[in-house]
Amino acid sequence: MFRIGLMGLGAIGEQVADAIAAGVLPDVEIASALVRKPRDGKSKLLVTSDPEAFFKVNVDAFVEGAGHQAVRDHAERALKRADMLITSVGALTDDALRERLIATAKANGHRLILPSAGIGALDTLSGAAIGGLDEVVMTVRKQPSAWFGTEAEGMVDLKTLKAPFTVYEGPVRDGARRYPQNVNISAAVALAGAGLDKTHLKIVADPTITTHVIEVRARGAFGSFTFVEDILPTESNPKTGKIVGMAVVKAVRQLASPLVIGL
Repeated sequence: MFRIGLMGLGAIGEQVADAIAAGVLPDVEIASALVRKPRDGKSKLLVTSDPEAFFKVNVDAFVEGAGHQAVRDHAERALKRADMLITSVGALTDDALRERLIATAKANGHRLILPSAGIGALDTLSGAAIGGLDEVVMTVRKQPSAWFGTEAEGMVDLKTLKAPFTVYEGPVRDGARRYPQNVNISAAVALAGAGLDKTHLKIVADPTITTHVIEVRARGAFGSFTFVEDILPTESNPKTGKIVGMAVVKAVRQLASPLVIGL
């Protein structure tokens, strides 16, 4: 069995656990799960809020779905023990943290893995970057409720918004930092392509939609492409699209499988 240590049991972590329970990942088991607050003990998993207990368990890989602070607090320790799959890619807009994690992975013979998660076409974009990119523009549009609890609430009344409102436009580095729960995917796009400072990001609160509409346009030596996805939000967290958990399950399956598709 391929054993994973799961950081977080929110929308992403629960979907991984459900996939294992349903037999979608027959060769994978959760060795332990780290959560912020103690659970009631009803879970069949070894769930703990104690990092010391979590890291005592032997695993083949760690899977993070707990947010930027979890990356800052635990990723370096995890990479000393095993490969690590990070979904909160926006944490890596911190150059010092990113370089430290890469160095730790290299020194210990492990990998820092950034899955596609909520965004597709990373393989195409990273391939195009080999030849050189002239422009990468990303637009993220989500329904107003997805922006509750963010600085967008100070810009516009999200509850009564009638027309699309741009809450940010500029480099990915700053946008991903200012909206850590909403646009992690923008950091993945930037790191795959033109970089955090040269990838242009537009973030829109849009009352005319009930989904997450994300567009990536790139132009370079390869030619050009446009990628668009229209994603349903998860019921438990409107900030996260349903595809994110599905894609993380796929990434875990790739880690455990002798057949890898889309590398």
